[in-house]
Amino acid sequence: MYPVTKDFLGKPAPPGYVAGLGRGATGFTTRSDIGPARETKQPSKPPEKEDEDEKPNEGGLFSNAPYEEDDEEADQIWEQIDKQMDRKHRAKTEAEGPTIEEQLRGYKRQLEGMSAEEWESIPDVAQVAETAARAKRRRKVSKERYSVVSDSSLVGIMGQATDFAALSEARDSVLKLKLDQVGDSASGKTTVDPRGYLTSLNTLKGAEIGDISRARMLLKSVVQTNPKHAPGWIAAARLEELANKPARARTVITEGCENCPQNEDVWLEAARLNKRDARLVLASAARHLPLSVRVWMAAADLEPHAKEQKRVLRRALELIPTSVALWKRAVALEEPEDARVLLSHAVELVPQSTELWLALARLETPENARKVLNRARRSIPTSHEVWVCAAKLEEQGPLASAIMRKAIPSLVANGSMVTREMWFAIASECEHDGYPRTSEAIVGAAASLGFDVEDADEDRVNAWVEDAERLAHKKSVVTARAIFKCALDVMPTSAELWQLAAELEERGEALDNLLRRAVQSCPQSETLWLMLAKERWTKGDVSGARAVLDEAFRTNPQEATLLAAVKLESETEQYPRALALLSRGRAHQFGSTTGTARIWLKSAALLRQIGELHDALGVAKEGLQNFPKAFKLWLIRSQLEAQLAGPKDAQRTLSLALKQCPQSVELWVAAARLETQVPRARAILERARVYIPKSPRLWLESVLLETDQVARPMLSRALRECSSAGVLWAHSILLEPPVQRKAKSTDALKAAGSDPYVLVMVARLFWHERRLDKARRWFERAAKADPDCGDSWAWWLRFELVEAGGHVEVENQCAEAQPRHGLVWPAVAKDPANARLSTKDILHKVAKDLESARQL
Repeated sequence: MYPVTKDFLGKPAPPGYVAGLGRGATGFTTRSDIGPARETKQPSKPPEKEDEDEKPNEGGLFSNAPYEEDDEEADQIWEQIDKQMDRKHRAKTEAEGPTIEEQLRGYKRQLEGMSAEEWESIPDVAQVAETAARAKRRRKVSKERYSVVSDSSLVGIMGQATDFAALSEARDSVLKLKLDQVGDSASGKTTVDPRGYLTSLNTLKGAEIGDISRARMLLKSVVQTNPKHAPGWIAAARLEELANKPARARTVITEGCENCPQNEDVWLEAARLNKRDARLVLASAARHLPLSVRVWMAAADLEPHAKEQKRVLRRALELIPTSVALWKRAVALEEPEDARVLLSHAVELVPQSTELWLALARLETPENARKVLNRARRSIPTSHEVWVCAAKLEEQGPLASAIMRKAIPSLVANGSMVTREMWFAIASECEHDGYPRTSEAIVGAAASLGFDVEDADEDRVNAWVEDAERLAHKKSVVTARAIFKCALDVMPTSAELWQLAAELEERGEALDNLLRRAVQSCPQSETLWLMLAKERWTKGDVSGARAVLDEAFRTNPQEATLLAAVKLESETEQYPRALALLSRGRAHQFGSTTGTARIWLKSAALLRQIGELHDALGVAKEGLQNFPKAFKLWLIRSQLEAQLAGPKDAQRTLSLALKQCPQSVELWVAAARLETQVPRARAILERARVYIPKSPRLWLESVLLETDQVARPMLSRALRECSSAGVLWAHSILLEPPVQRKAKSTDALKAAGSDPYVLVMVARLFWHERRLDKARRWFERAAKADPDCGDSWAWWLRFELVEAGGHVEVENQCAEAQPRHGLVWPAVAKDPANARLSTKDILHKVAKDLESARQL
């Protein structure tokens, strides 16, 4: 092969050729190619014409391209933009002022004429620092202190002649600020004492003051700047006292008395510091301040005997005859007869003092006291205390109410601002002081204050009820009772109002009378009739309670009244009377029905209790014919049939019952428990959950049927469906391994923290760990979370019995709560064998049954 010679070799490159451009390469330029950074502008001149249609373009890749009109237009636009940017930059530079270089240009010229000696005299930086350090050490040795003057003070004197008054004010303000800081840092306060910024030194101890000398210097500056400033002298003296220099403190306070002779605080401080010469100090104070009550009282306090005190006080009263404090102090030193004479003179000199009038009235005989109070009322027509004292004077007589009925309009006419709430508070005070009739009189006279004629009776009664409940909470029962009396006078037919009033009364004759008046005013209120019957039954008056219930049923025949009478007869073992009442109730027409489901149920239960099982079954069947939806009648019928004939009849009865009452959880549970085979019971409960979804009780019954391995996943399903069911959470804690129970209990408390079953389980965990105090607190918390849950009380009692705790307190609280629900409690309480047992007895039986429950 022959080598091919390329035809372009040795030939010149075409115009605008850039090597490698076709395969993507790009050229580069250097500084030498483009010249200096800022090109010197040359005057533009038109390009030379080569052709009529072509103009030379810019260099580079397009240097040979034609220069057209649009290129020229673009160049002109860019040139205008450059000019505009230059103008903006020049304007900004001029606005900012000359540059630093331009400012220093003049100083640089001046440096040209400096000699070598002047250059050598310029201090070095190290020399300046060394000089500052020496000055600091010198100030420390000489204990000099410098205070920074505020900018406002400097600006005020700048450019003017020296103003010593302004300088003094500035120094005072700075010293005041420093003293405030010293007092605040030492006492821990963030505010200034309102009696003076220096008095906070009273709370300091010597060891707490970091720089006594500095504080002394500041206080010295204060008293020298303003020697008439009494707090400064007091603070300086107390500083010396805190520094354990009592002599120096006395000297300072003496100087303060000389400079501030008209300030009683300085004299009293001097008397305190000069204990030996305190009488002399106060004598000097009395000469300078003869009208100062505090000085005279302090002088009296110095006297060890009553005779000398009387002499000082009488001298003070000669100078200050209108001082109530001095009169009270002088009267307190006298015997009753002399005090009465002294007060008689005092009220003439100070007729506007209610305290003196009342004190005089207390020392007088009842007849003279009335005259004194009448004089006081004329002297002080706006004083309600005088009227109240007059009513108290008539506590044992019939005039207290008349006095207060006259007092209220008189005080209102004279501009008294005492409101109804304030009068009720005064009545409460009178009650606690032992004046119940005065309290009642005040309430009766002031109850209508604050109401308009247009106000409805209901609005007034609601306001009174709120006041009465508030006062009853403060143990002011007499006052609250009087308020309810006013409310009942306005709305005598309100049964709710009578009930609230009855709750205030203690058991006894007063409550019986109140309830008797209540049933006469509200004969249709069965609650009031039952309250009256219970009151008489509690007192042991069975015949009276029976008569009340009989009258109540004749007046207002209601189911509750009849059943209350049945309970009364059964509790007293008068079963024939009880059965007769029930028979009467089953035949009575209550609305549209003959009897009620509850009366039929009580009839069957009472017959079962006394052993008449066949009669009880007959009553239950007859009742179901009238009330087929009464699930409790179905339950008692199934229980009677299981007891008489066996489980087969009971199962058939429950099958019929579930068709009538498919929403009754109790019927489904009873049907499942009658089954002896687990699969059939499981099927019944699964069917029940179809009818009643999200029922914790049904899920719990299903879990109890299974072993632990099956029960745990079932409980997880149950908790997903009933996430806040405490009974399920409690059982899930029980099924967990011991190491995981705490974590599970935490989840349970988050999901259902107020549920009594969860709280009981947590208490049992603490009990299991022998943390008895915590266990007791959690048992108590569970019982109080739901007092109606009997199981919580039973677990608590079991704990106290085992640990020898306070089981009596648990019994009493449970008896007061009267629980009726739970998982174990109802079965024990409704057992016919336990029908006559008290709540305490049932509590012990349930606690005994819990011993067989699954333990931790």
